[in-house]
Amino acid sequence: MIIGHYTTSFDKEKRRVAIPKKFRQALGDELIIARWYEGCLVVVSKKRWDLLMDRVTGKTRFVTSPVRDTDRFILGSAFEFSPDSQGRVVLPDYLTNHANFGSEVVFVGLGDRVEIWDKKEWEKRELYLSANAGKLIERLADEYKEI
Repeated sequence: MIIGHYTTSFDKEKRRVAIPKKFRQALGDELIIARWYEGCLVVVSKKRWDLLMDRVTGKTRFVTSPVRDTDRFILGSAFEFSPDSQGRVVLPDYLTNHANFGSEVVFVGLGDRVEIWDKKEWEKRELYLSANAGKLIERLADEYKEI
């Protein structure tokens, strides 16, 4: 399980970042990095990519408009990477522009995936989560009552 978070520098000129060793060990050497929600990026092992996409689209058998748009948003932005010996990857402008990376980024472990956030944006998100955690769990509980 991938958990915790790590702050590291981002070389804006070279668009290069080092993935924390703990996360590299859990993810392996073949990664997919794509655009994700709330303005961050997602990192997933190549082996687990299909499972994540099944979760996102609800394993639907039909290629409805929301599924097509989700595919476009995520799959259309996905790139395959293999970190170098120091765990570094060079990200395309397309991804770094989406995430609006400054000079520091935060890697957040979320079980089966890692999100990469601009540090300032992550700090804002943490404040939101801290202030709303109780409401969020109540909303989830209400949604599961309907199932």
